[in-house]
Amino acid sequence: MFKLRFMMPMKLVLMIIAVLFLNSKTLLAQENPQFNKSMLLEKKVVLPSNNVDAKVIRVIFPPAFKTPWHTHEGPGPRYIVKGTLKVKEGGKVNTYSAGDVFWESGDLMSVENINETPAELIIFELTPAK
Repeated sequence: MFKLRFMMPMKLVLMIIAVLFLNSKTLLAQENPQFNKSMLLEKKVVLPSNNVDAKVIRVIFPPAFKTPWHTHEGPGPRYIVKGTLKVKEGGKVNTYSAGDVFWESGDLMSVENINETPAELIIFELTPAK
């Protein structure tokens, strides 16, 4: 009777085990990704009608840019993507930086980029449907 015997070098066996182990960890990590959820702003809103246009607007402010006094078509949350903005609205002055969220009422306001780099703002605006 003839026996065929195949022996792998121990280093190769360890490498194969390591690859299989790492791949199984990667697969498990992909099957169970970590999910993180944070409440940034919550506000009860009374809408003027059942029909509302929801707008998402991106604004990039050049360094040291200041808007004239103005209003928006509607209120909504605002999210600072990058930079620092000074917001004057309703007799109050607030400063917001990257990651901050604030509620804009739609009243007369002015915004100033108080950095030497561009600032970016995302406006979520709720307006009566036309």
